[in-house]
Amino acid sequence: MTENEIVEVLKQENEEFKKIYNEHRELDARLLEMSKKPYLTSEEEMEKKRMQKEKLYKKDRIAELIREYKKQKNL
Repeated sequence: MTENEIVEVLKQENEEFKKIYNEHRELDARLLEMSKKPYLTSEEEMEKKRMQKEKLYKKDRIAELIREYKKQKNL
């Protein structure tokens, strides 16, 4: 089972995973929009840093849930 297949299974079976995965993608989209701006105010710069930290936390949690799934299924 590939990691992408595990992600799809977890999105269907695990509400926490689905929520975090969707929030991670939303943060990614918001950060992409911010990166298109030629200039960020200091408030926007702080918000960007906050979103980057939150996105990284969610990425780590996603990886942890995938590891737990693999361990549980002996993959």
